[in-house]
Amino acid sequence: MSKAEKQPDSQAVRLDKWLWAARFFKTRTLCKEAIDGGKVMYNGAKGKAARTVELGALITIRKGWDEVTVEVKGLSEQRKGAPEAQKLYSETSESIEKRERRALEHKSFGGRIMADHKPNKKERRDIKQLKRDIFDSF
Repeated sequence: MSKAEKQPDSQAVRLDKWLWAARFFKTRTLCKEAIDGGKVMYNGAKGKAARTVELGALITIRKGWDEVTVEVKGLSEQRKGAPEAQKLYSETSESIEKRERRALEHKSFGGRIMADHKPNKKERRDIKQLKRDIFDSF
């Protein structure tokens, strides 16, 4: 069978390929590791690398302190430039608000989490309290 005969009319794209094409991760290996590590949710359920992405699906991606929820607007297996990759998805308004709130909390904390020294006792307590506050908000 030729390559054209193997592809159905509706384009089927794996989750790891879509995340790579949408430029959320630099390599497909990083995509797969994030998915297997539970950092990617597909429509509220744990994602799988081979899962077929559908238009309108909600994908939640956690990277460090940031968590982004996007709605799939387009499908692509090819990695292209950033402007074209941004056309594949749109971030939800709730996700934008949550990220802005977290950034504000982090700034109000004084950025001591990213200090260049080992935290002292007070800073460790503050970090623990911040983590409790963040995870209680979920």
